[in-house]
Amino acid sequence: MTELNSLLEPGMLVRHPQQPDWGVGQVQSNIGGRITVNFREVGKMVIDGSRIALVMVIED
Repeated sequence: MTELNSLLEPGMLVRHPQQPDWGVGQVQSNIGGRITVNFREVGKMVIDGSRIALVMVIED
């Protein structure tokens, strides 16, 4: 798992670097490198944290 992914906790906002059309997603869980994210445009997706480095989003 990428180091940043290990820091992701429920409630944090992220983007998928290879799926910009999914929009911003909110982390639901991060268990054993499997990160469940609820994306605004496509709904709930389970991301393999060992293969995809999600990008943290900071919103004001």
